[in-house]
Amino acid sequence: MTTSSDTALLVIDAQESFRQRSADWAATANPAVLDNIALLVAHARDVGDPVVWITHSEPGSRGVFDPESGFVRVIDELDPRQTEAAVTKTTINAFTSTDLDERLREAGVRRVVICGIRTEQCCETTARVAADLGYTVEFVTDATTTSGIPAEGALAAVSGADIMRRTESILSARGFATITQTGRRVGAPAA
Repeated sequence: MTTSSDTALLVIDAQESFRQRSADWAATANPAVLDNIALLVAHARDVGDPVVWITHSEPGSRGVFDPESGFVRVIDELDPRQTEAAVTKTTINAFTSTDLDERLREAGVRRVVICGIRTEQCCETTARVAADLGYTVEFVTDATTTSGIPAEGALAAVSGADIMRRTESILSARGFATITQTGRRVGAPAA
């Protein structure tokens, strides 16, 4: 990955695996997520920021995240380019099981912009690790999504929207990331 920019867009787990879980995908807290990711990708390309496509893989699981399923690939509508970096992780965050940190540092990246699927899981965890590694982190919440958690036993249900707001609060209040929205990031109205 070569770049003249110190900023990279990390697109996390925007992959077909999630759409194969039709009930979760239908209940997504942010139906505009793919449109907003596409706006961020177009903006990054326009300003010369590298785009890094990150997918999640669970080899041997026989599920939708098993590479054998054919679903561990970026959602087609997002149109990843072969010239753009791609990494596949086997951990929740995008750094621990990949060479992402090495690639970013070699390219002179000091700021990462995070978007993708599962706001409170892979996106939030990647933001926390990136901050710990010394990157300045922008978290574009409306270019992430998640699903609610149903009630279980004595535990109350939590809506996807509540999970997304909680993630913003924790990342911002604890200094892990600056929270922003797609429209502010690209200078245009978000989807």
